[in-house]
Amino acid sequence: MKTPLQPIDDWRHVFKLDPDKEIGDVALDRVCLSGTDAIMVGGSSGVTFENTVDLMSRIRRYELPVVLEVSELDAVVPGFDAYMIPMVLNTNNSNWLIGQHREAIQQYGYMIPWDLLIPEGYIILNPDATAAKITGADTQLSPAEAAAYAQAGDKLMSLPVVYVEYSGMFGDMELVKKVKRSLTQAQLFYGGGIRTVEQAQEVAASANTVVVGNVVYDDLEAALATVDAVKETKLTL
Repeated sequence: MKTPLQPIDDWRHVFKLDPDKEIGDVALDRVCLSGTDAIMVGGSSGVTFENTVDLMSRIRRYELPVVLEVSELDAVVPGFDAYMIPMVLNTNNSNWLIGQHREAIQQYGYMIPWDLLIPEGYIILNPDATAAKITGADTQLSPAEAAAYAQAGDKLMSLPVVYVEYSGMFGDMELVKKVKRSLTQAQLFYGGGIRTVEQAQEVAASANTVVVGNVVYDDLEAALATVDAVKETKLTL
C-alpha cells in the first residue's frame, strides 16, 4: 500500500540514498525503520533507471515516504511519492537552472505528473563536489551572497525548497543561519558532511530539514544516531 506523502514542512530528518552505492538488506531495514521522516533517492553520477528502480522497489516494502531527486532524465522511475526537481541557483551555466528542465518538458511534458513535482533551489558550496563540477556552481560565496541567491529562489521564483548543499564536507553554519533568516516561505534543506550527533544537532538548530547521506555507507551507527539528534533539537531561528 502506498504511503501518503505528508507535507514536506513536517520533515525534520531525511536519509538520502544513492542508487549507485551498495546497501545491504539489513542496513536498509535499519535505515527505513529508524524514524526518519522520508527517504530521498538520488546521486550526482552513476544513476540509471535500473539501479533506481531496484532501490525504490526495496524501499517500497516500508511505510514511509520515498521521493526521487531527479538528476538524469533516463533514470526517472514511476512510482515515487514525489519528484524533487533541482534548479542550481548559483550555477554559471543556465542549463542547470532552466535548460535541462526545458528539455525534459519538451520531451516528456505530456506524461509529467505535475502535482507530484517539488522544485528545489540548490546552492552548491563544496568546490570539490561532483555536483559543483558538473553544474559549474560558483561555490566561493559569502553568507550575504548565498542569502541573496536564497531570496531569489524564495521570493522571485516562489520555490518551496531552498537546499544548501555542501556534499561531502560539513558546511559553514553561519552561512546556513544567514540563509535561513533570509527566507519567508521556502523550507531550508541542508545536506553535506554530517557524521556526528553534534553536527546533526548544529544543523537542526539552523535548518528546517536535515539530509543525511554518505555516512549511511561509511558508519551506519553514526547515521542512525542522527535521527533522534535532529528530532530532539529545536529550530532556533
